[in-house]
Amino acid sequence: MDDILRFNGALKRDSQVDSWLKGSPVQLRGIAKQWFEYMRLCGDDVVELMHDGCPTVCVEDAGFAYVNSFKDHVNVGFFRGNSLDDPSGLLEGTGKRMRHVKLWPDREVNATALRDLIDASYVDIRMRLGNADGPRKKK
Repeated sequence: MDDILRFNGALKRDSQVDSWLKGSPVQLRGIAKQWFEYMRLCGDDVVELMHDGCPTVCVEDAGFAYVNSFKDHVNVGFFRGNSLDDPSGLLEGTGKRMRHVKLWPDREVNATALRDLIDASYVDIRMRLGNADGPRKKK
């Protein structure tokens, strides 16, 4: 369980996350909301909170993904992105562990590949926590 980023205060549904997702800029927050909603559906054990100004999803207290919006793009980020298989080459970043996918309003994204990364991140954190046989997908 080493090197797992842990958070206090995660809830099944956090009103602060919902407020952030409804904020401005509307177009970018809409993109972020679409992908955060997908993260929420990964499993019955997914909880959420705001961390460093970003909506973040966890299993138990262990973060596995987040969204953030910037001036002209959205990031879908993964706390253990360095360990994810990325055959489509979507992941960016050079940090020790974290990686992200940049989404631009005027560019298509390989949605299947991004969903696969989110699913893999969820499965990865569950395995790291020893929850491979517990609650699973509710999609």
